[in-house]
Amino acid sequence: MAVVPDGELHKVLGRQALGRSLTAIETELARALEAIFASGEHDLEKVARLLEQKSVKRPSGSAGVWTVDALGQELARINASLDEAYIANGGALIQGRVP
Repeated sequence: MAVVPDGELHKVLGRQALGRSLTAIETELARALEAIFASGEHDLEKVARLLEQKSVKRPSGSAGVWTVDALGQELARINASLDEAYIANGGALIQGRVP
């Protein structure tokens, strides 16, 4: 069994369950959330305010202020979309193809 350095683990395992690539705007949201959480902030009200302050767009295209409810709706929509894509295309990534 090969040992994967911690720095490479995300690259190796991070996409194993995706049935499609993230869109650019989904990636922007993910990066913003990672940065916010890495800063130590975990209060979702504050997370939503920080997304608003950073002018992060909603992947759904919806307009309005980021709130905890809006964040939950966006993440639920993305999750449902990724679930559907995995059902349709999940095997492709296992075989090394990115849909």
